[in-house]
Amino acid sequence: MFPIGDFDFNILNYLNDIIDILLVTYVIYKLIMLIKGTKAIQLLKGITVIIAVWFFSGIFKLNTLYFLMNQTLLYGFLAIIIIFQPELRRALEQLGRGRFFSRGMIAEEEEKRNTIEAMLKATNYMAKRRIGALITIERETGLDDYVETGIPINANLSSELLINIFIPNTPLHDGAVIINDNQILAAASYLPLSESPFISKELGTRHRAALGISEVTDSLTLVVSEETGNVSLTKNGELYRNLDEDMLRKLLEAEIMTKSKSTSSSMWNWRGKKDG
Repeated sequence: MFPIGDFDFNILNYLNDIIDILLVTYVIYKLIMLIKGTKAIQLLKGITVIIAVWFFSGIFKLNTLYFLMNQTLLYGFLAIIIIFQPELRRALEQLGRGRFFSRGMIAEEEEKRNTIEAMLKATNYMAKRRIGALITIERETGLDDYVETGIPINANLSSELLINIFIPNTPLHDGAVIINDNQILAAASYLPLSESPFISKELGTRHRAALGISEVTDSLTLVVSEETGNVSLTKNGELYRNLDEDMLRKLLEAEIMTKSKSTSSSMWNWRGKKDG
C-alpha cells in the first residue's frame, strides 16, 4: 500500500501529464489547421517521407543513406524555419491578436450572423441588378494560396463593400472575393476551374471556378449570375442553383452557424435544374 501522501502526489503527476499532452495536442492541431490547404502541407508530407526513410535506413543498416538522412535532419531545422516562414509569421500574428485559441462562443456566433446577413443583403442587391459576383467563404481549409493571387483588402465585411467591389468595369470586379472570420481578405483572386464533364454547358467561368474551389477545399462559394441574376452556392463539389433568399439563408445557417454536414447536402441537387 502506498502512503496517502505518495498516492496524492502520483495523482497530481498523472493530471499534469494529461494536461501537458492535451495542450501539446491542441497546439499541434492548430498549427496543422494553419497550413492545411496551402503549399506548406505538401512540404510537410515531404518531411514525413524523409523521417520515414531515416528511420528505416537505420533499422536495415543502410549506412550511407542513414548518414545522408541524418545530415538532412540535422540541418533541417533551419530549412524548416525558412520554408515555413509565412505560416510561422501568420501563427505568431494570430497568437498576438488572441485568435490562436478559441474565442468566446457568443462573440463567435454574433460574428457568423453578421457574415450571413451581409452576404444575403449583398447577393440580393446584385441579383436584382444582374451584377456578377463570386464570393468564397474560408472554413477549415486554408485559402492563403488563393488569397495571394488577388488584391489584399483586409477590411471588415459589409454588404456595401461587397457590392462596390463587384460593380462592373471597376478594377476589382473580376475574380473572387475571399472572406474569413467576418473579414474580406482579398478581391480579384483566381480560383481553380473545375474540369468535371458533368457541368452544364450553360454555366460560365464563375460557376466553374466556384465548383473548382469546392472540389479542393471545404469552402463555401456564392455565385451571382451576370446573365440571369440567379444565385448559386457550391460546397464539396456540389452546386446548388436558383436559390431564393429563404433557401440561401437556410443553407448558410446550416453550414456557418450549426456546421451541419448532413442538413444541406440533401436539400437541393443541381443536376437537372436549369439556371433560367
